[in-house]
Amino acid sequence: MDPLLLGLKAPPVLTPPPVPTLAAILSDEGFRLFFPLAALHAALWPFLWVVVEGYGLAGQSGMPAGVWHMVEMIWGSFGAALIGFLLTAVPEWTDTERPRGRPLWLLAVAWAMARGAGLLGSDGLLPLAAAFDLIWLAALPLWLLRLSWQRRTTRLLAFAGWLLALLAAAAWARAGMLLDDPGMAIAGARAGGFVLLGVLALSLSRIAVSVTNLVLDPTGATSPYRPHPGRMNLAAGLVALALAASAAGVSEAVGGWLWIAAGAAFLDRGGEGFIGRESVRAEILALSGSSALAGAGLIWIGAARLGLPLTEAGGAHLALMGGLGLGVLAVLSIATRMHTGMGLGLPRAMRLGMVALVAAALVRALPEAGIGPALASWPGHALASLFWAAAFLFWLSAAWGLIRDPQTLGAGRAC
Repeated sequence: MDPLLLGLKAPPVLTPPPVPTLAAILSDEGFRLFFPLAALHAALWPFLWVVVEGYGLAGQSGMPAGVWHMVEMIWGSFGAALIGFLLTAVPEWTDTERPRGRPLWLLAVAWAMARGAGLLGSDGLLPLAAAFDLIWLAALPLWLLRLSWQRRTTRLLAFAGWLLALLAAAAWARAGMLLDDPGMAIAGARAGGFVLLGVLALSLSRIAVSVTNLVLDPTGATSPYRPHPGRMNLAAGLVALALAASAAGVSEAVGGWLWIAAGAAFLDRGGEGFIGRESVRAEILALSGSSALAGAGLIWIGAARLGLPLTEAGGAHLALMGGLGLGVLAVLSIATRMHTGMGLGLPRAMRLGMVALVAAALVRALPEAGIGPALASWPGHALASLFWAAAFLFWLSAAWGLIRDPQTLGAGRAC
């Protein structure tokens, strides 16, 4: 009989909550939107530029393809990873609301507009690309400074300083491109790469401690690993000193010793990965390996400046492709797992990606030290770029399902 005829209330009809759209999921947190963008850009753009350079296709630009390649690596691939990392980590560090929705899409549009010019290599689009890059590069430190003021904290000031330096390096590189001065553009792009090494050192000083403690005690109840506080910011500080000395025009010898000192600080941080049998965990190997490769590359650069028969380009590739690249891939992997509720323990695809990335760096850098066959020609560059692309595609194949899954929204754990 109808419940209404008996004076009874009908049971409420329960409707399932609406499933969020993919756009809503991607803009829920910084890593969901910008990590896949970083991976796609890292996999596709550098390889396309190697192909263009190898076949002698000048495109629409009078600027050498290698200049576009450097700029796109620094502010394209690594830039998107940096945006995603900061927009995800900083709200946790400051206990503030995370940016989501429209602000993320606006940043993504600014970043992507500049990348379109990089893909086409068009001189006519250079002013537009420069403007959009400078927009998002200025927005990040302003956001950090505002949070610092609101929360009355100095914890973010170091990151804000490095981001302002990255903004200055981008302006330098873009000015060189606009003035048709490849030397100036390359110098700006190289400075941007070294600035990102400083950001890497600063980030690892915070990430590696948390990850190491979770590896040693997965419950998070204790903190058995406590690094010496004097070593926390040593690598970042020495990179800043070496950059400042280079800008001041010190001699090659003085600059060489400063880069060797910065490299040694990175190697020292890499040594913190020796935590017993857990040292062979992929997360620990990636974080300590990133510091080790960055340190080896910086020492290589310093040795070249002191007169050893080495090219600085080889050291730069080892430090940036190897050290910075592996650090970025480690952050992408660990942060994605932690913020989708999966916890530590990287799947095979992510681990294979890390192996491929190290292979790319070694294939590109070692021949410049006379180790292995000479790969200065286009086929050698193409092989390195294939390994590099595979590294980020491996990561994307393992991460995309987690990132787009609505069930993982709000399931993250601070790292």
